[in-house]
Order: sequence, then structure tokens, then C-alpha cells
Amino acid sequence: MPAIAAALAAVALLAAGCGTPNPAAQARLDGHSTAHSTGHSTADSTEHAATGATGHAATPTATAPPAALRAGETMRTVTSPVSYTPEAPTTGTDDYRCFVLDPKLARDSFVTGFDIAPGQPAEVHHVILFRVPPSAAAAARARDAESGGHGWTCFGGTGLGSRGASLDDAPWVGAWAPGGRENVLPADVGIPLERGSLLVMQVHYNLRHGVTPDRTSVKLRLSSSTQLKPLETMLYPAPVELPCRPGRSGPLCDRSAAIADVTARFGAMSGPIVNGLLLVCDGTIIPTPGPTQSCTRRVEAPATIRAVAGHMHLLGSSLRIELDPGTPRARTLLDIKVWDFDNQGSVPIPPTAIRPGDSIKVSCTHDQAWRDKLPDLKGLPERYVVWGEGTTDEMCLGLLSVTRP
Repeated sequence: MPAIAAALAAVALLAAGCGTPNPAAQARLDGHSTAHSTGHSTADSTEHAATGATGHAATPTATAPPAALRAGETMRTVTSPVSYTPEAPTTGTDDYRCFVLDPKLARDSFVTGFDIAPGQPAEVHHVILFRVPPSAAAAARARDAESGGHGWTCFGGTGLGSRGASLDDAPWVGAWAPGGRENVLPADVGIPLERGSLLVMQVHYNLRHGVTPDRTSVKLRLSSSTQLKPLETMLYPAPVELPCRPGRSGPLCDRSAAIADVTARFGAMSGPIVNGLLLVCDGTIIPTPGPTQSCTRRVEAPATIRAVAGHMHLLGSSLRIELDPGTPRARTLLDIKVWDFDNQGSVPIPPTAIRPGDSIKVSCTHDQAWRDKLPDLKGLPERYVVWGEGTTDEMCLGLLSVTRP
């Protein structure tokens, strides 16, 4: 069980989907919103212009002017130390690369906002910023030095074993996914960074969109205020067990073959993650294949939810996060009725208290029919889909931004 828990923590730390809302994001398929609507809320859904056609935004998101600095805030820009040309380290069309960034903190600070700017947005599937405490800074620099300062391959997290690397307190500082833009946190919260801390920036490159050299940069809002509440990230992964469609066949329609394929591309942890998610969520390693999978996890410590987000890939259809389902206190925290890969964003909600014994449920529905409609998936062989790190694999992840009492 400890090995499975470690594998789950590692995979959860790599999943993106926590950018900021983008009301102008395009739907991913021509005609998509004429038949459906995209709801990133607990009630009514919001329709988007039907101009997307690739699974990424068809046109660049308009850049909004940065929000004005608030009292006590300063802005600092950190940039990837090199212009990196992505390359798949094994088979497949995905490259996860980690770069060390030094924000040069002379005092304990809070990150109160961030704006992540991929150098090649069409190639970048996600970016995650991980905090590296001073105690782990030497290990991060040593890992980077092994490549001459060009970063390292980092499927499944940074590989540094950062303090706080758990599902209930992931060491995230910020993230970008399609549709993301500047994120300014509420005035009373911040993400703590100790003096001397480093950042590791994980960039997931989708090589199906090219291999143009990329240099991603980050603008950080920093505050040295002692009055802010620390903001943490809680991660809620669920299994993906999507079988091939009736009447479709192929070598990868066999679940064991599909797991062997993701293992060949992403490493030996892939199989334990797939089965570990089943064990943690369903109490068994025997799957129940189907388009909808879910996971319910008990809350271990009191917290207040401030924002919610979800993450899937191109086969995603809908995603829901619920608090205490099936009880008088039941509440829907996030209801994405039609998933739009190009509009992944965290959604602020009224402060919502959770306490030990409460339950959080994340449910995802995936649809193999998107294989026939999205250019990124056309021509790929039909397969049994399990949790995997590639753009053409799938995930199911709920994210909660919380403060503690």
C-alpha cells in the first residue's frame, strides 16, 4: 500500500488544469456549442463560440493588461534558463521537462498571483510550478547540473521528493493550461515561499504540435505581508477505464496491452498508478470499464475551499466535483457539463468549509467518439484508455484551492 500511495501522489502532481477562467476561449470543434453548452459552474452553463477545431484554441487568447499591483506587492519575472527544443525521451509524442527557476527571495514571501507565458502555446499541454524549499534546493541544482542547465525529464512529478508532496497539500505554486491567463489571488491569501526557495517549472510538450524551441516565462506577484492566509492545493484523482467502442478492435483494445503501452512511454510507475487508483477509489484492482468513473475520498482535516478546477484531456466530455453527495449537506462544487480542453480554469466559489468526515467526489465522463472528430486524435488506433500522461491519453482530476483554520 505505501508504494501505491506514493505512485498516486506522484501522478497527481503532474496533472494540470488549474489556469484562470477565459470567457473568450473557443470551443474545440466546429459546431460543438451549437449542440451542447459548456458549464463551468454549479448551475447554468455558458456557451462558447464554435470556432475551435484542434483541441487547442483555434486562435490565440487575447492578452489582457495585467492587474494593478496591490499594496505591498512587487512583480518578479523568472524565465526558463535555456531555449529548449522538445524531444520525446522514449516512444510517443510527449515530453515532460523540468527546469529550475530562482526567484531570488531574500525574505519569506507569499505568491499572490502569477502569469505563466508559454513560449510556444500550441506545443505546451500544461505548465506547473512546484515550490522547492531551501532544504531541497541543493538537490534541485544538482539534478539540473547533470544536464548542463538544460533541465531533466520528469514524468510523474519533479522527481525531487519535495516536502509536502501529498494529495492533501500538493507543493504547487501555480499552473497553466489552455485557456489560462493571469491569476491574481484574493487579497487575503497567498502561497508561501520560504527565503531561499527555488521553483521547478514542469512543462509538458505535445510533440504532435511541433518541436519549435520554447522558452517559457513566469511573472510572480510577491508579498512579504504576515497577514495572509496560506493557500494550499488538494488533488482528487479518479480512475480512467474507457473500453474500445462496440465493433472496434485492435491490439490496444486489450487492457493489459494498453497498460504496457503507457508503461513503455512513461515508465514503470504507470501500471501501479492505474491499479492503485482502482484500489484507493473502488477497493479493488478489478476494473468496471465504462465511460464514467469516479472517486470519493474522505476529508482528513478542516479547511475552507476557495476555488475549484478540473482536468481531463481530449476524450473528456463532462466533469463534476461534489461535496457530501447523498447527504442533506450535498453540494455541487463544480459542474462542467461539456468539457472544453481549451478553457481549463479554476473557478472561485464562496468560501466553503469542509471538516473531517466530509467526502469529496470527483466524476469524469470520457467519450471515444471524439477520436473521429478531433484532428489530434484522428488516425490513432482505437485503444482501451487508462490514466496516462500523454496528450492523447486521459486523466480525471479534481483540484481544490483551500485555506486552513
